[in-house]
Amino acid sequence: MNRLQTLFENKKERVLSIYFTAGFPGIDDTMPTMEAIASAGADIIEIGVPYSDPIADGPTIQDSNMIALANGMSLKKLFDQIKDMRNTVSIPVVLMGYLNPIIQYGMERFLQKCQEVGVDGLILPDLPMQQYLDEFKDMFEKYGLSNTFLISPQTSEERIRQIDEHSSGFIYMVSSHSITGAKTGLTADQITYFKRVQAMNLKNPRLIGFGISDAETFTNASKYSNGAIIGSAFIKTVKNSVDLKASIHKYIKSVIQ
Repeated sequence: MNRLQTLFENKKERVLSIYFTAGFPGIDDTMPTMEAIASAGADIIEIGVPYSDPIADGPTIQDSNMIALANGMSLKKLFDQIKDMRNTVSIPVVLMGYLNPIIQYGMERFLQKCQEVGVDGLILPDLPMQQYLDEFKDMFEKYGLSNTFLISPQTSEERIRQIDEHSSGFIYMVSSHSITGAKTGLTADQITYFKRVQAMNLKNPRLIGFGISDAETFTNASKYSNGAIIGSAFIKTVKNSVDLKASIHKYIKSVIQ
């Protein structure tokens, strides 16, 4: 059982996952950001691996990707930065990225490196389910890594059940069929979708993402799931921060108040 599975075993509600882009706002801000997120009381850290064409992400996260790449961030650099993270960060860490740079790096080499530094799971939005099952599932299991798939309001019940069967860690519930950071607040249609999935009694925990930004949206999302993921709102918080740790602590504490 890895850290993600242990977390959900022990905490069933109001699980807060914070997403940030590696190497943003500054190239050397990756570890300080992680340590601040952990010490502020978040439950999961989701590190975005910068990529030039992040299809699932809105303008805020796309912008952070461009800045991080311009700063010189790469997969190799990221692994160098987080190689000793388990000395100071005990909560689960998930990498969110896209296939292209990972395939270039080498999938097995990438998974082996994740295990080596203490990463617990992966979110790869452009990894097709069938390709995962055919080529990579055994590899993920070999290195003890959870794989998280995304579902949206348009995902069929059959597909959701297939994802539930082949997932470990958690299921990422995209709150709307859009890009990250596009909206704030929850609509009646979104709540209907949350209730529909909730009634399916899936075996995996569920975290809701896209449009979660503050205490109100976090609390509302947590009524229909095990918790939520915050990305764009957090990126905006750190982008212009003068004191990174103080800004992160203030923001996270305002969400989990």
